[in-house]
Amino acid sequence: MGAARSASKRTGPLGYATYGLLRGAMMAPQIAGPANALSLSRRLGRAFGGMPFNRKRIDRAVESLRFVLPDADEGTRRELALQSYEHLAMLAVEVAFLPRVLTEDSWTRHVDVGDVGRALDALTGDRPAILITGHSGNWEAMGYTLALLGVRLHAIYRPLDLKPLDRWIRRTRERRGLELVDKFGAVHAVPRLLQDKQAVAFVADQNAGDRGVFVPFFGRLTSTYKSIGLMALKHNAVIVSGGAHRVGWDATDEERALGRRVGENNLRFRVTVDDVFGPEEYLAQPDPLFYLTARYRRSLENLVLAEPTQYLWMHRIWKSRPRHERLNKPFPDHLRRKLLELPWMDEAGVDRIVAQSDADRAFLTERGIDRMP
Repeated sequence: MGAARSASKRTGPLGYATYGLLRGAMMAPQIAGPANALSLSRRLGRAFGGMPFNRKRIDRAVESLRFVLPDADEGTRRELALQSYEHLAMLAVEVAFLPRVLTEDSWTRHVDVGDVGRALDALTGDRPAILITGHSGNWEAMGYTLALLGVRLHAIYRPLDLKPLDRWIRRTRERRGLELVDKFGAVHAVPRLLQDKQAVAFVADQNAGDRGVFVPFFGRLTSTYKSIGLMALKHNAVIVSGGAHRVGWDATDEERALGRRVGENNLRFRVTVDDVFGPEEYLAQPDPLFYLTARYRRSLENLVLAEPTQYLWMHRIWKSRPRHERLNKPFPDHLRRKLLELPWMDEAGVDRIVAQSDADRAFLTERGIDRMP
């Protein structure tokens, strides 16, 4: 539910020419059909991921996967890293198809919606709500589907610098009922929306820098946005976390038997709601901000584990480090207590987080750096 920043800032004749070229390029997948376009993009993504100049990113992804799949061998983790590049390339093609695929008339053939009743009640009810998703699967498909289900969803996004393309992105999304909120004005817009008891959506698994809330993510402290939790606390918002994953892009054997051709528009997603919780739960905790941030991070873990091949492992997930690691100080007792207060944590789990933090602290100190490379 975001848009990547374009490298170009031109909005004059050259900007419109660039826009025309990009729109023309986006027509190629439409002509080829989803099955052919996705198959080709998958091969191109894998080839790009395996290029020598990309080795550093692949190595970083393999290292990240060590925390997620500690029992997997190097070859398995490297294969998942390459599949992450396959997914990224396929995701770009999917975005081109979504306006055709997810319409009022056809979306039910392309989306498998599971048990989302509680989430819909939260997102359309009389209380403010915050939808959390991550860079797992296709977050754009998640937003489209909820909008088609009647959710008035306000998605925080980073506008494109190429203004004609940005306007097209906005028109396309808003035709489906998904309202986009400029990231750079969100600090003022989001509180007003929550005050009006609206639903606001964030892609919230990015590294939040040194001032984020450091909570567990696959057994390692990771910087997570503090602002989301603070807004939830101020407005007593309900938290909903979920995602959408690709489950197919060509006709199944059963569909072919019924006459559906290979290469038709058979792109399919599964929408999953992993968790829904409100102020009744997080305000009862000793540290509500830490609890709700850790809880939605834990939910994002579940979404990643559901389809590990559809996560962007090349991201620097654990780049920023907590203050005690950067200053080469022992693990704080107050942070250990906070971790033990999380209902799903036990002594053994906290001990593993502390041991990893100690190892990260030693790594930073030995190299004289304050963040992970």
